[in-house]
Amino acid sequence: MSTMLARTGRHKQRYIDQFRLVAGCIPYKLDKNVEDQGCNVEDRVLILMISTPNRNDLVFPKGGWEDDETLGEAACREAIEEAGVKGILGENPLGVWEFRSKSSQNSCSLAGGCRGYMFALQVTEELDHWPGQASYNRKWLTVNEAFECCRYDWMRDALKHFLLLF
Repeated sequence: MSTMLARTGRHKQRYIDQFRLVAGCIPYKLDKNVEDQGCNVEDRVLILMISTPNRNDLVFPKGGWEDDETLGEAACREAIEEAGVKGILGENPLGVWEFRSKSSQNSCSLAGGCRGYMFALQVTEELDHWPGQASYNRKWLTVNEAFECCRYDWMRDALKHFLLLF
């Protein structure tokens, strides 16, 4: 079993201009079963997405950036907590996106706004047990499947930025 516990609560969360700051990643690996020669990168890359509690959609691991960690540390922590993966984090964010938290999607108020920093994470280890295992399931997808599963425009945009790395 994992000895790491998922962080809970928002008392250490960072906020700027009424936006909750969020760090996340697009976990990926290269499919070793696909021949390298003459193959598009989209055909070789597998993207990891996770299920969301109480919903039927898939998302990238992400969560609040807390005041006692760097942005990169927060992105790595979220990958471990929600997806149970470790890896090599890209040096710079793929970009910054503003979106509403899923609980505030249909609200007209300013509450629930997030500013998300997303990174690429080359997965080097899949944990057998992880803190969020009871709430999240992992699913490896092709790039095209991942695009189809992106529920929000910002997620598709982040995935497009991710593909620019190759």
